[in-house]
Amino acid sequence: MSGMHLSREFFELIKAIGESKSKQEEDRIIAREVVTLKKKLESGGAGSGGGLAMIPGSPIPGGPGSSSGNALNTNKKKAREFLVRVLYVEMLGHDGSFGYIKAVELAASQSIIHKRTGYLVCSCCLSPEHEFRFMLVNQMQRDLISSNLLESCGALLAVTNLITADLVGTVSTQVLGLLEHSAETVRKKAIIALHRLHQLAPDIVTKQEMVEKVRRMLCDRDPAVMGATLNVIEAMARVDVHPFKDLVPSLISILKQICERRLPSEYDYHRIPAPWMQMKLVRILSVIGKNDSANSEGMYEILGDCLRKAEDAGINASNAIVYECIRCITNIYPNNTLLDCAGASISRFLSSRSQNLRYLGVTGLASIVERHPKYAADHQLAVIECLEDQDESLLRKTLDLLYRMTNPVNVEFITDRLLHFLRGSTDPYLRADLTAKICSIAERYAPNNAWYVRTITELFKIAGDLVDPAVATNLMSLIAEGTGNEEDDEEADMVLRKQAVELYVNLLVNPPNRMPRVLVETLAWVLGEYGYLSSVMPLDAIIDGMCNLISGSTARLGGGAPSTRRLILSAIMKMVAQYGSCPAAAAAIVDNYTKSSDPDAQKRCLEFQTILTQAPHLLGEVFPVDASLEDVEVDMNMSFMDGIVGEAISNGARPYEKPDDDEDDDDINAIASQTATAFKMTPYEKPSERTYGQGVMQGMGSSNMGVTGAPNVTLPPGNSGVGAASPQAPTSPIQQSAKPGEPQLNVRNVANVWGKQAAPVQAPASSVPSTSSFASSTPAPAPSGYGGFGSSPAPATAPVAPVKTAEQLEKERMAAALFGGISGAPPPPPAQPAAMSTPQMTPAPPMPQPMPVAPAAPPVPPPAPAAAEVDLLGFDMEPSTTTATTSTVDMLAPTPLVEEPAPVPAAAPPAPAPAPPAPAPVDDPFAAAGLLDGFAEPAPLPSLTTTEALDSAKFEFGGAPIAPLTINTPQFGERWGQCSSSHPVNVPSSTSASTLGKFMALCERAGLHKVEEIAATNEGIAACMAGGGSSVALVHGKISPLPGGTSSRVDVTVKSTDSGLGLGLSMYLQNMLR
Repeated sequence: MSGMHLSREFFELIKAIGESKSKQEEDRIIAREVVTLKKKLESGGAGSGGGLAMIPGSPIPGGPGSSSGNALNTNKKKAREFLVRVLYVEMLGHDGSFGYIKAVELAASQSIIHKRTGYLVCSCCLSPEHEFRFMLVNQMQRDLISSNLLESCGALLAVTNLITADLVGTVSTQVLGLLEHSAETVRKKAIIALHRLHQLAPDIVTKQEMVEKVRRMLCDRDPAVMGATLNVIEAMARVDVHPFKDLVPSLISILKQICERRLPSEYDYHRIPAPWMQMKLVRILSVIGKNDSANSEGMYEILGDCLRKAEDAGINASNAIVYECIRCITNIYPNNTLLDCAGASISRFLSSRSQNLRYLGVTGLASIVERHPKYAADHQLAVIECLEDQDESLLRKTLDLLYRMTNPVNVEFITDRLLHFLRGSTDPYLRADLTAKICSIAERYAPNNAWYVRTITELFKIAGDLVDPAVATNLMSLIAEGTGNEEDDEEADMVLRKQAVELYVNLLVNPPNRMPRVLVETLAWVLGEYGYLSSVMPLDAIIDGMCNLISGSTARLGGGAPSTRRLILSAIMKMVAQYGSCPAAAAAIVDNYTKSSDPDAQKRCLEFQTILTQAPHLLGEVFPVDASLEDVEVDMNMSFMDGIVGEAISNGARPYEKPDDDEDDDDINAIASQTATAFKMTPYEKPSERTYGQGVMQGMGSSNMGVTGAPNVTLPPGNSGVGAASPQAPTSPIQQSAKPGEPQLNVRNVANVWGKQAAPVQAPASSVPSTSSFASSTPAPAPSGYGGFGSSPAPATAPVAPVKTAEQLEKERMAAALFGGISGAPPPPPAQPAAMSTPQMTPAPPMPQPMPVAPAAPPVPPPAPAAAEVDLLGFDMEPSTTTATTSTVDMLAPTPLVEEPAPVPAAAPPAPAPAPPAPAPVDDPFAAAGLLDGFAEPAPLPSLTTTEALDSAKFEFGGAPIAPLTINTPQFGERWGQCSSSHPVNVPSSTSASTLGKFMALCERAGLHKVEEIAATNEGIAACMAGGGSSVALVHGKISPLPGGTSSRVDVTVKSTDSGLGLGLSMYLQNMLR
């Protein structure tokens, strides 16, 4: 014990605290220690030697009446130990203020160890407003100018913790002087202390002065001072990066020297040269290189070298450097080579057995997936395995990754996974975070309104106490308002309300043991407004259920708050008005609440009783049906009181006189007029630089995913890619100078996303023209099960794949659903489509069917050849040989076309027959609506085996055929929320679209661009535009195979910026599907 300089009492204290079994036992130990310390400090702790020499009034050392030097040293040693014990008391949550004055006195000691102990206790215990801080200023000033560097270092450490904003001017001059100190230890502490003073009082230690000192200290001859300066540069660069833009060459030079081991060996850590300096430099480069292509280009080489050398080491320190390099590479102006290296490093982390490295891999994948989602496709199964891991930290980071990679295609799967983890979680912080994320992605990427209502209701059941009340308000507004288009979507809005009513009726019949308040209030509002729409339970039974709910346990009432009970009472009254009579259960509830202690509820029930007994005919006016959106007319002049007022005045009452304005009102009006003129009318400055990755949806786009339009069609504004938000990004031409038939690299989106200079176009290896806009410039290896972005089809002599277990196939299907909307995700393995809950949309009203023309008997088609295996996502898919369409093709059911016989090559063409007389014009509603698309014209129909016939089948809008809108899945999701007009289509049984491939083929024949197919969920999305891009239409379809395999149920949702375009296209698709 003597070697540790600890007394027996101190040792016993630490041992007792460590062995305590409960908080109460620990509190008892600290309470006894507080009593002991108070006695010791009052008596001095030196036995019979009297009080401590530092106590005011004690003899001056060496003066008359002073004790011996040994006794004085003993007292100081005891006092130092007592103050450390006081520090333990404070750390464990108890009051140690009785020892503060002793700490201040000990800071004035001549002994360095005693002085630093006093400074330490003062720094940890004194609050910024404590008056004892002023007692330390003079001592710190003396120590800062001391010739003893240990005293100067102790004072600098105290300055960073004890000085407040009002005391900065007292020590700033001394700290600036220490920047020129001969000892490197003092210089590096001085630059840190100066930065702290700048943070406290930027008007005293100015920014310009601080930048000048930092630049000079970065070039200090001692590496330790330079390393300390890097901390200051990073902190200041995160606030304002512009003063440090020109330091990039110097920072790169420093990092290069460190990587080349030019620093002394004492800076190495496990054979890694100065790893903390390397990480700090890489972080600074990441901050400076963000949105700066010029500076980023100078970083590429050194980042690649640093990443490569760190990976070769393979220890924890080098893995930390690799992680910082990955974050820097994903943050600066992108470089494809570095991104590939970062993706390889992430793959190594994810495949590691170490949980820590897997955590780094998931974190790195979350940072790269926002801007470059194709790299996530290689790690599908690894992410699924992380979701099933028992490590809670890894699980949380994986859930954050899911949130970042959400898009309209995989939103249902990801939301289900988040709800699953939320249901089993007990950590309040994780539950709150998951609740906020589920609300966010449900509002941004909801495939339809019915799914949103079901998802938010399920969220209310699981974590209703953590949901923002605004979410419930938005849900009720959605049910009441619907899509907001009264002309076209009233029937769809009514279907949504019916589905919501049935959902909450089932919840009322089978309520959980505990219902959050927000769920009960939402249930009461929905059933009170639209309970009459229920088809599963009569209205009187719903009234009885609501009466049972309000009279049941408070756990099912969300705590039984008075406001919740009022809402339920109002809902019962509304349903009574809709039902036309008052059931006995409702009458009993209303009668009971007329005696309620809640005056609001009592008033409502008394008024309702009065109306019910004396004026039942007014129930319909007091509680109108579906009137939640009607404006309430307010009579500001209260003219209905004129008769009563006139009668009172005629009886001698005094007329009302408006009181005169007093001086206070005049002062208030004067202040209001003065502040009104201070409103700033200056417009905001134009942003000088772009910010990438704003929002999850924008971040999901890849930098090489261009958006092209059809030839000779003007692209709509803003469809140039994810980064098209910049008004300064020039548009590079789509067509490149190349020979006809040669493949070309689409570089349109590269210029729009990343800056003014377009990426260089490399000559592709293959001479076969590619139909995909994602073609790679170099040949890629054959794809494996997953992660084959930009890969070519496998050769015919590919080896037989090993048989996979049921567990592996299930994980692959989950991965396909999870990575559905991620660019570069390969198709899922062949398996039964996953059962996904899809909202059942009510079919649109049937259109009047024209009488079909009897078609000629078509010849028996030859057997179709076996279809070659293709990439469902269309990445580098070789164009298939064009096959002649047989006579079984039905372009527009139920209007079949008569196929012309195939011409015989050897025979001469017959002379054209005279044209028959034109029939009289007939008013055709299909032709007027543009649904026949040219089939009503008197011109003879071309053969269906020609390309011209397929083109003529395109849907027309405004007299012109629609054009395919070539966008990717993230852009589809972004535009989905911008389309205000929604038109659901439901075909219970369709043979023309019995499979997902047939449905997407129908969409392409109609003139739409196939955006993506998701075979795991049997869903597909397509897009088109009309009017030169002024109107956009988006199509989402889901195929549900029916028993027998010859037909399927088809649910289609058409969203458009133009209601006419959306309505016409939905009716056109409905006819084609039938």
